[in-house]
Amino acid sequence: MNGSAMEFLSEIAAPAIDEVLARWRADHPGMGVMALLPEAEKDALPTLQRACADAGAPLVGAIFPALLQGGRFTSAGAWLLRFDHMPHAALHPDLPRGEGLPEVLDGIVADLLPHLGDSAEATLFMLFDAMVPNIGSILDELYLRLANRVHYMGVNAGSETFQPMPCLFDGERVVENGVLAVLLEPHRGAILEHGYEVPEQMITATSTEGNRIMQIDWRPAFEVYREMAREQYGIEIDHENFYQYAVHFPFGIVRANGITVVRIPVALEEDGSLFCVGEVPVNAMLTLLRAPAVDSRHTLETVVNGLAELNGPIAGRDLLLFYCAGRRLHLGIEAASDELRRLDQASHAGRLAGALSLGEIGSTTQWGYPLFHNATLVASLWNHVG
Repeated sequence: MNGSAMEFLSEIAAPAIDEVLARWRADHPGMGVMALLPEAEKDALPTLQRACADAGAPLVGAIFPALLQGGRFTSAGAWLLRFDHMPHAALHPDLPRGEGLPEVLDGIVADLLPHLGDSAEATLFMLFDAMVPNIGSILDELYLRLANRVHYMGVNAGSETFQPMPCLFDGERVVENGVLAVLLEPHRGAILEHGYEVPEQMITATSTEGNRIMQIDWRPAFEVYREMAREQYGIEIDHENFYQYAVHFPFGIVRANGITVVRIPVALEEDGSLFCVGEVPVNAMLTLLRAPAVDSRHTLETVVNGLAELNGPIAGRDLLLFYCAGRRLHLGIEAASDELRRLDQASHAGRLAGALSLGEIGSTTQWGYPLFHNATLVASLWNHVG
């Protein structure tokens, strides 16, 4: 590969896009593009689509709350990521929530299977609209159909306000309530980590519905939540200050294999039920986490060392990173930006591109079961993708 396969555009204008595409196509005539746009630049998408169409370059991508660039978060510009050879990519809008979902997933898998080569090193990279409420269930169903034939990696796109917004696109469309599935091959998957320390006290989500927790230990969910915040952390949370504090005190779902999956409460109902980013299974074992208990050093070491174990030396290679918007809220913009800079320095990456995500998909073990996470970093190498 000649040069970097990542290009940041400070201005989304046709001349700048044309220059990058022409340069890339000179060495890679079968290339394609994945674009990451911030929400503030969503109106510039038609310009990007026209430029890629004129150049004959296939395009896929997503719109996020913000981008990562130069060790900072930015709401301007765009990342263009080159595939040396355009991989199989399919945009599936308007995913059903109940009836009809198995048939849609059968179709998605049937569409993927002919493109899976003999190599075991393939990654299914999924970009979901954050407004899809049943991503955890979709991952379960996909795993039943695909098992370990692929690694699983993904993120949620959309608006940080959690208001509906078309956020997934290809060269012609921009859609919502769907998933963009990209088959990366060869690719060895991603490293995912959140670094939360897990308290010993456990509770049970005795009544749930999707991402809504109605009861914990057979009591109204918020009643138990505020008691635990008071007893464990000395914080008094009520209806008035819930939105100020909840992001700093997420739930952890403690799984049988010891993995803790973070769920951030984002809404409190009058009946005392709590809505989280991501589904909460009925009878899930929960604990109450606290943002200051995030071990950032451990998180960064896990990401950098994990990438090296998967891929060999990573210095000088292009790194794709997604950083959870909830994590940035937990830590604050200054600490989150510092975490970005330290990861960039520790990895010695050639270029580090990425976006602020609204939920993350992956496993904490190689060939592990795909889970929907909050508050994590998801990192993978981009070199030689496609």
